Amino acid sequence: MQQNSTTLELDNFLPYRISVTAEIVSRLFANRYEERFGITIPEWRVLAVVAESGPITTQNVIERTRMDRVRVSRASISLTERQFLERTLGPKDQRAFILKLSPQGQDVYSKIVPLAFEMQDALTAFLSSDERTQLYSILEKLSACAQRIESGE
Repeated sequence: MQQNSTTLELDNFLPYRISVTAEIVSRLFANRYEERFGITIPEWRVLAVVAESGPITTQNVIERTRMDRVRVSRASISLTERQFLERTLGPKDQRAFILKLSPQGQDVYSKIVPLAFEMQDALTAFLSSDERTQLYSILEKLSACAQRIESGE
Protein backbone atom coordinates (compact mmCIF):
# COMPACT_ATOMS: atom_id res chain seq x y z
CA MET A 1 0.00 0.00 0.00
CA GLN A 2 1.50 3.30 -1.13
CA GLN A 3 1.55 6.22 1.30
CA ASN A 4 0.55 9.47 -0.41
CA SER A 5 0.28 11.87 2.48
CA THR A 6 1.97 13.03 5.62
CA THR A 7 -1.08 12.05 7.66
CA LEU A 8 -1.10 8.65 9.30
CA GLU A 9 -4.46 6.94 8.87
CA LEU A 10 -4.58 4.31 11.61
CA ASP A 11 -7.09 2.12 9.78
CA ASN A 12 -4.53 1.75 6.98
CA PHE A 13 -1.49 1.39 9.27
CA LEU A 14 -0.48 -2.27 9.52
CA PRO A 15 1.05 -2.23 13.03
CA TYR A 16 -2.09 -0.58 14.41
CA ARG A 17 -4.41 -3.06 12.66
CA ILE A 18 -2.40 -6.04 13.88
CA SER A 19 -2.32 -4.67 17.43
CA VAL A 20 -6.06 -3.95 17.57
CA THR A 21 -6.96 -7.33 16.09
CA ALA A 22 -4.62 -9.14 18.48
CA GLU A 23 -6.12 -7.29 21.43
CA ILE A 24 -9.68 -8.17 20.40
CA VAL A 25 -8.81 -11.83 19.87
CA SER A 26 -6.86 -12.03 23.13
CA ARG A 27 -9.74 -10.48 25.04
CA LEU A 28 -12.18 -12.97 23.47
CA PHE A 29 -10.07 -15.88 24.63
CA ALA A 30 -9.31 -14.33 28.01
CA ASN A 31 -12.96 -13.76 28.81
CA ARG A 32 -13.65 -17.46 28.35
CA TYR A 33 -10.64 -18.59 30.38
CA GLU A 34 -11.17 -16.08 33.12
CA GLU A 35 -14.88 -16.87 33.51
CA ARG A 36 -14.39 -20.62 33.74
CA PHE A 37 -10.92 -21.01 35.22
CA GLY A 38 -9.90 -17.63 36.66
CA ILE A 39 -6.89 -17.48 34.33
CA THR A 40 -5.62 -14.23 32.81
CA ILE A 41 -4.04 -13.83 29.36
CA PRO A 42 -0.44 -13.90 30.68
CA GLU A 43 -1.26 -16.91 32.87
CA TRP A 44 -2.76 -18.76 29.92
CA ARG A 45 0.30 -18.05 27.78
CA VAL A 46 2.64 -19.31 30.49
CA LEU A 47 0.48 -22.39 31.11
CA ALA A 48 0.30 -23.17 27.39
CA VAL A 49 4.06 -22.82 26.83
CA VAL A 50 4.85 -25.00 29.85
CA ALA A 51 2.31 -27.61 28.70
CA GLU A 52 3.75 -27.63 25.20
CA SER A 53 7.41 -27.64 26.26
CA GLY A 54 7.49 -29.70 29.41
CA PRO A 55 9.75 -28.42 32.19
CA ILE A 56 11.08 -25.07 31.02
CA THR A 57 12.97 -22.15 32.49
CA THR A 58 11.28 -18.84 33.13
CA GLN A 59 13.75 -17.26 30.71
CA ASN A 60 12.64 -19.66 27.95
CA VAL A 61 8.99 -18.77 28.64
CA ILE A 62 9.90 -15.08 28.30
CA GLU A 63 11.58 -15.78 24.96
CA ARG A 64 8.71 -17.93 23.64
CA THR A 65 5.88 -15.61 24.69
CA ARG A 66 7.70 -12.32 24.06
CA MET A 67 6.21 -11.08 27.36
CA ASP A 68 8.34 -9.07 29.74
CA ARG A 69 10.02 -10.67 32.76
CA VAL A 70 7.64 -9.09 35.29
CA ARG A 71 4.49 -10.40 33.56
CA VAL A 72 5.93 -13.90 33.24
CA SER A 73 7.10 -13.85 36.85
CA ARG A 74 3.74 -12.68 38.18
CA ALA A 75 1.86 -15.20 36.07
CA SER A 76 4.08 -18.10 37.10
CA ILE A 77 3.87 -17.13 40.79
CA SER A 78 0.08 -16.89 40.58
CA LEU A 79 -0.18 -20.23 38.78
CA THR A 80 2.12 -21.80 41.37
CA GLU A 81 0.08 -20.39 44.26
CA ARG A 82 -3.06 -21.89 42.71
CA GLN A 83 -1.16 -25.18 42.23
CA PHE A 84 -1.36 -25.19 38.42
CA LEU A 85 2.44 -25.05 38.13
CA GLU A 86 5.36 -26.43 40.07
CA ARG A 87 8.19 -23.90 40.29
CA THR A 88 11.64 -25.02 41.40
CA LEU A 89 15.04 -23.36 41.49
CA GLY A 90 17.30 -24.18 38.57
CA PRO A 91 20.21 -26.48 39.38
CA LYS A 92 22.87 -24.24 37.80
CA ASP A 93 21.48 -20.80 38.59
CA GLN A 94 19.71 -20.21 41.90
CA ARG A 95 18.02 -17.13 40.41
CA ALA A 96 16.43 -19.14 37.60
CA PHE A 97 13.24 -21.14 37.98
CA ILE A 98 12.12 -24.29 36.22
CA LEU A 99 8.37 -24.41 35.54
CA LYS A 100 6.42 -27.64 35.20
CA LEU A 101 2.69 -28.37 34.99
CA SER A 102 1.18 -29.84 38.12
CA PRO A 103 -1.55 -32.48 37.83
CA GLN A 104 -4.12 -29.70 38.47
CA GLY A 105 -2.48 -27.55 35.79
CA GLN A 106 -2.62 -30.43 33.32
CA ASP A 107 -6.30 -30.89 34.13
CA VAL A 108 -7.11 -27.21 33.54
CA TYR A 109 -4.99 -27.14 30.38
CA SER A 110 -6.79 -30.20 28.99
CA LYS A 111 -10.12 -28.42 29.59
CA ILE A 112 -8.97 -25.16 27.97
CA VAL A 113 -7.52 -26.70 24.79
CA PRO A 114 -10.90 -27.70 23.31
CA LEU A 115 -12.21 -24.20 24.06
CA ALA A 116 -9.18 -22.71 22.32
CA PHE A 117 -9.74 -24.84 19.22
CA GLU A 118 -13.44 -24.00 19.26
CA MET A 119 -12.66 -20.27 19.37
CA GLN A 120 -10.02 -20.60 16.66
CA ASP A 121 -12.51 -22.45 14.45
CA ALA A 122 -15.11 -19.72 15.04
CA LEU A 123 -12.60 -17.01 14.12
CA THR A 124 -11.49 -18.73 10.93
CA ALA A 125 -14.80 -20.27 9.82
CA PHE A 126 -15.29 -17.61 7.15
CA LEU A 127 -11.88 -18.38 5.59
CA SER A 128 -11.31 -21.09 3.03
CA SER A 129 -8.62 -23.69 3.69
CA ASP A 130 -6.30 -21.86 1.26
CA GLU A 131 -6.94 -18.54 3.00
CA ARG A 132 -6.10 -20.05 6.40
CA THR A 133 -2.86 -21.42 4.95
CA GLN A 134 -2.08 -18.00 3.44
CA LEU A 135 -2.90 -16.24 6.72
CA TYR A 136 -0.47 -18.41 8.69
CA SER A 137 2.18 -17.98 6.01
CA ILE A 138 1.78 -14.19 6.01
CA LEU A 139 1.87 -14.04 9.81
CA GLU A 140 5.06 -16.14 9.82
CA LYS A 141 6.68 -13.82 7.27
CA LEU A 142 5.65 -10.69 9.21
CA SER A 143 6.97 -12.16 12.44
CA ALA A 144 10.29 -13.14 10.86
CA CYS A 145 10.67 -9.70 9.30
CA ALA A 146 9.85 -7.93 12.57
CA GLN A 147 12.42 -10.08 14.39
CA ARG A 148 15.08 -9.21 11.80
CA ILE A 149 14.30 -5.51 12.15
CA GLU A 150 14.34 -5.80 15.96
CA SER A 151 17.76 -7.47 15.92
CA GLY A 152 19.14 -4.75 13.62
CA GLU A 153 19.58 -6.83 10.49
